[in-house]
Amino acid sequence: MCAGRIMVMEKALEVLVIGGNRYVGKRLIARLLADGHRVTVLNRGSSPPPAGVARLVADRDDERSLTGALGSRVFDVVVDQVCYTPRQAALARRVFAGRTRRYVMTSTVEVYEFEDSPALVREEAVEPSTVAVDLGLPWDDPAFLEAHYGEGKRQAEAVLAAGREFPSTAVRVAHVLGGDDDFTGRLAHYAERMRTGEPIAIPAVNRPATYVYVEEIARFLAWAAGEDFTGPVNAASHGALTTEELCEAVAAHVPGGRAVFRPVEVGEVSPFSFRRSYGMDNARAARLGFSFTDARQWLPHAVAETLGKGD
Repeated sequence: MCAGRIMVMEKALEVLVIGGNRYVGKRLIARLLADGHRVTVLNRGSSPPPAGVARLVADRDDERSLTGALGSRVFDVVVDQVCYTPRQAALARRVFAGRTRRYVMTSTVEVYEFEDSPALVREEAVEPSTVAVDLGLPWDDPAFLEAHYGEGKRQAEAVLAAGREFPSTAVRVAHVLGGDDDFTGRLAHYAERMRTGEPIAIPAVNRPATYVYVEEIARFLAWAAGEDFTGPVNAASHGALTTEELCEAVAAHVPGGRAVFRPVEVGEVSPFSFRRSYGMDNARAARLGFSFTDARQWLPHAVAETLGKGD
């Protein structure tokens, strides 16, 4: 690793985190502070930031509100936890031009929703420069955005990557597990089915997926903030997991727990069961200098945390 890279990593940075009130975001902030960085959080003010963190209150979708809250502040890096649409990315390019030297967008494995392959997918499978952007779509409609989550992230990546205002990276995050504050209820869904004996609906052909521990993705984002690489990067622990493996880990915390699976050809299926593969190759992260752990090592602890059985 070159001396210049080391200097970047060791320097105390001025970091702006957009979003960051809960789950991954609050862990990211804690790690940035522990690394000696100066952290500012920008959100709508729904909850106070932790001690030692400056807060800016603004609506990130309102350019006037955002520029007013920022004032003359400048940052070494912006970590955007809540960029979901190309409109938000375009606004970020305008507002943060001249205000930051680096932009880290939290993206998602869902950008690969059309890349169905048994092999772990690499970043080049979805190259932002080839993604068509349509700012005219109804991105402000919550129902439309929910139905087009992966497309919104793809186009947001494309808008940021096309800009010359600042270098950027898009961290494509695998499905996140762990923590006693997991608000999704997905593992609890399995636990409840096991308690009641209800069947768990899965696709007739059920594909595995890659995952990442909540503390590990926070560590990766904090690390990425201090690096200088650009372009998309996959963030996933080693080892794809099946629904059966997840349920086995959940069953260990349900007295008499046993998963009963019901394969379905069409219709709604349980969380963490997939008709297509969501496995990501993390080799680029390794080449850049970050080592992910094996999902099977942290899975039992992560499930225990979420189900209230943590140490």
